[in-house]
Amino acid sequence: MDWRETYKSRLTTADEAVKVVKSGDFVIPGHAASESELLVNALVKRYLDLENVTIIQGVALGSSPYCKPEMEGHFILKSMFVGANTRKSVWENRGTFFPLMFHEFPRAFREGYLGSDVFITMVSPPDEHGYCSLGMSVDHSKELVRCAKTVIAEVNPNVPRTYGDTFVHVSDLDYIVENDGPLLELNRFAAMDEVTQAIGRNVAGLINDGDTLQMGAGTIPDAILHYLKDKRDLGIHTEMFSDGLIDLIEAGIVNCSKKTINPGKIVVTFAEGTKKVYEYIDRNPMFQFHPVDYVNNPCIIAQHDNMVAINSALEIDLSGQVCAEALGAKQYSGIGGQLDFIRGAAAAKNGRPVIVLQSTAKSATISRISCQLKPGTPVTTTRNDVHWVATEYGAVDLFCKSEKERAAALISIAHPNFRDELKRQYREIYGRVL
Repeated sequence: MDWRETYKSRLTTADEAVKVVKSGDFVIPGHAASESELLVNALVKRYLDLENVTIIQGVALGSSPYCKPEMEGHFILKSMFVGANTRKSVWENRGTFFPLMFHEFPRAFREGYLGSDVFITMVSPPDEHGYCSLGMSVDHSKELVRCAKTVIAEVNPNVPRTYGDTFVHVSDLDYIVENDGPLLELNRFAAMDEVTQAIGRNVAGLINDGDTLQMGAGTIPDAILHYLKDKRDLGIHTEMFSDGLIDLIEAGIVNCSKKTINPGKIVVTFAEGTKKVYEYIDRNPMFQFHPVDYVNNPCIIAQHDNMVAINSALEIDLSGQVCAEALGAKQYSGIGGQLDFIRGAAAAKNGRPVIVLQSTAKSATISRISCQLKPGTPVTTTRNDVHWVATEYGAVDLFCKSEKERAAALISIAHPNFRDELKRQYREIYGRVL
């Protein structure tokens, strides 16, 4: 059958497509910007007909209506990375969090650790050969197109046609729903202040010409990018991409010419940002989107000489244990790709894994550098994995430092108001004077 006939035969409405979902099913909405609000809203409208439908989710950029209190018993969130729209569901025990390194997500579906009855995603319109692009999110999406029992796709002309391992054929899509609505966008970040600018300067000082970088999105990553304008020939191999990088690419500072593998290419697994990002990556051959079990694989990351991985934290204790995902025992986000890149960069020739955090929280009333993590606080990155740590007060390398040397180094980049108290606590708990 000609692919055009296949396309027509599978074309339907959102309300009809989601009727395939049954009570007890495992449903995976598209990741980040590829979540189809049209299809998700159509599914949630059916909530009275459904019981115990598990929603398995990574980053949720949409409104996540299945997390509303009235959905209890109908939809159950199971998330590896909770966010603004899903935290309350987990905190109020209507949903659950599960820890998982991002590069293992495709394997979890492939080997049946996670159910995959229905996968919902957005794709670009097909080309003349019948191939659609997964656009902004290849991550675990490519695997789910292969292994999910049913694939429902929103075909949207606003989805960028991205290169790399992004293409799926019309014949891989069981239900097709056309829509031309706008894509989900990542909210703009707060403006840089003196603290984030200082962190940006300190981290930029660890980056050399020709390095390959990984970093996320947010005010601190944007501040770091701001202070890289005097660098040359930077490369990018990163989990995700957002607006902040575009200026460096257009200035020729990021050209990927010195990358050890995939030279000349920005390798990424998903993108989220404003419309500017989606238009920029559309048919842009500099970008190569690949599944997360390639991009975030520590063995692949380690093949990049001069790999610099920059990841944020919420808290670090004086031994070097990092929590990047919770406030005490309260889950705030997830593991994501932090440990993937920290370990990959540590194994790379001349690699530099960097943890960044502001020294304080809550208007400088709480130190993010603590003597010990609070009871119940999960360790995202172990003290054995931590090398560089940067705050607005400097950057220190903990690699091969003794416990006492680590504590002294971390106190030196803590907020001055808390340094004496941290020394006192350390002496009291460990019996050592710094």
